[in-house]
Amino acid sequence: MRITNIDVTLRDGGYRTGFHFPLSYALEHARLSVEAGFDWVEIAYRKGSFTPIPDLGLTGIGGDDFIAATAREIGPHRVAMILHPKNITRDDLPAMYAAGARLVRIILPAKGYGPGLEYIRQARDLGFTVGVNFARISQWPAREVVEVATAATDAGAEVVYLADSNGSLSPLDTTDLTTLTRSVTGGAVGLHAHNNLGLALANAISAVAAGATWMDSSIQGMGKGPGNLIAEQWLAHLDRTDPEKAGHIDLAPVLRLAELLLATVPEGRPSLPLPDLVLGRYDLSVEHRKELLGEHGEAIATARTLAGVR
Repeated sequence: MRITNIDVTLRDGGYRTGFHFPLSYALEHARLSVEAGFDWVEIAYRKGSFTPIPDLGLTGIGGDDFIAATAREIGPHRVAMILHPKNITRDDLPAMYAAGARLVRIILPAKGYGPGLEYIRQARDLGFTVGVNFARISQWPAREVVEVATAATDAGAEVVYLADSNGSLSPLDTTDLTTLTRSVTGGAVGLHAHNNLGLALANAISAVAAGATWMDSSIQGMGKGPGNLIAEQWLAHLDRTDPEKAGHIDLAPVLRLAELLLATVPEGRPSLPLPDLVLGRYDLSVEHRKELLGEHGEAIATARTLAGVR
């Protein structure tokens, strides 16, 4: 089965820029992304991420005008949005659909996911393709994966995304989680990989081998902390090893897009902040990052304490 690829640069890369991208760049990025063969371009959060950020930019607000402009550029059937249920009201999904978004991904927590199920149902009724993202999946017990995946699928979610927010999964972990989720839902499973330990590509390969059919990646890996699965590497690997799964990938626009990003957005350059490597090693969330900014020995001792490692 062919892989459905989502470009998450404009959204996840926003963590490095305060979600500030020039509109002209965002539209050109989306155009080249579709030309390269991405099935969807996830252009923004709707009304912010989990933690409020001051002076939120274009791809953190996800306003109707931006959605409409992108839909005119690449067509509504390529425009994806993501949201936290706590940030929206029942007026948001109809407005997003009317503006031109056609894929919405709803981030569900392991506990207190009930409100998200109502938004899944509303989105399906409106005509969206609906996915759910399980954030910080490396910290979810298997029983919670089963419970929430079952509930989300019953509510109408078409794809369950395993989001390695802490960048802590190994290829074996990824295989096990993908297999478990597929056995519960019987539907599509996707992976959103972070690269704290340099394992994003290996995890993507493992997920697909275990039956995942949706994959997130970003240009130059631009995303929170050390970033995501690097789109250029992932698409080249897919095109080289399994053209049937790769579909209509064209590497030339991917490389042009990488050059455009590096020339336009300085924060797009690949980076591995050392505290984020420690976060990945000890399966800690980005909220602990400030506690790891001191001398390295002290930072590791703090991380061990936070992780409950003796």
